[in-house]
Amino acid sequence: MSKCSNKGTLSADRPPLGASAPMGGSEPNAVGSVGVEVLLAEPRGFCAGVDRAIEIVDRALQKFGRPIYVRHEIVHNTYVVNDLKARGAIFIEELDDVPPGATLVFSAHGVSQAIQREAERRGFQIFDATCPLVTKVHVEVAKLHKEGYEFIMIGHKGHPEVEGTMGQLESGIHLVEDVADVAKVNPSQTERLAVVTQTTLSVDDASEIAAAVKARFPNVREPKQQDICYATQNRQDAVKVMSPQVEIVIVVGSPTSSNSNRLREVAKKLGTESYMVDNADELKPEWFEGRSRVGLTAGASAPEILVKAVIDRIKALGAVSVRKMDGIEETVKFPLPKGLKIDT
Repeated sequence: MSKCSNKGTLSADRPPLGASAPMGGSEPNAVGSVGVEVLLAEPRGFCAGVDRAIEIVDRALQKFGRPIYVRHEIVHNTYVVNDLKARGAIFIEELDDVPPGATLVFSAHGVSQAIQREAERRGFQIFDATCPLVTKVHVEVAKLHKEGYEFIMIGHKGHPEVEGTMGQLESGIHLVEDVADVAKVNPSQTERLAVVTQTTLSVDDASEIAAAVKARFPNVREPKQQDICYATQNRQDAVKVMSPQVEIVIVVGSPTSSNSNRLREVAKKLGTESYMVDNADELKPEWFEGRSRVGLTAGASAPEILVKAVIDRIKALGAVSVRKMDGIEETVKFPLPKGLKIDT
């Protein structure tokens, strides 16, 4: 496996995703307090859907050889994407960039029905890495559409998950990004109207917008179960517990990661200074000056190797202990698509 430095660039021999990667070099203490402690959120980092998506690409590379084409970033993390690129994955946005007969993987965020049909028409060998919790939303949309429902989708415009979910239908699904958008929605009828949600939103944000939808459309059908995925909620709940106990929260995650951005926002709303970093080199010594307790978590697409590198960097800046907080132990594991068994 190729190595990726903590800047996300590739070099010769990096340990596997999730392995420890000690930081080299040292620096004078910059934290400025004696006995600085790092509190490590639990759970944090990879969720079952991300694990599954990465394993699908990994197995496809092992079984079919390079290159393997992936529509959109398999997950929103620079380190993961660069690692897979070095091993033979080619990330594309347009199906025109995939040669005939190639193996194609759909990312964890899901794709529209139009993309699915076009990929099948072109005869690619397809493996769908869509998170099963996103697929659950797609199935619900298809089912209710047959019953005559229109939809209001709570999510962020341009996010691939939102595009994939809205793309399950040709019409009749309306996006709202905030409470103000709710007043602008004009469904063709309101007798059969249902709400669906981007899985990686903040629980609080989704609830506020959903309440506005309910106020305007009292008969709207709400999801049978919260569409926000268990992993997103667990990580946000851990930050809610951690934030009042620390003076600063660091979230490990890439700028394109919705769930990582939401973790930073959760801490900020609780009044705790918070920053998101793609890797350890983005940490700034001045963030830690005068701090005695630092909180650390990671988005669902951020590998543990990056968390360990951030810990090492904070230690180099003066932290003397790391304590893992109590939290929910996640045991969910999603099955892989058929056709990826590796012969031994």
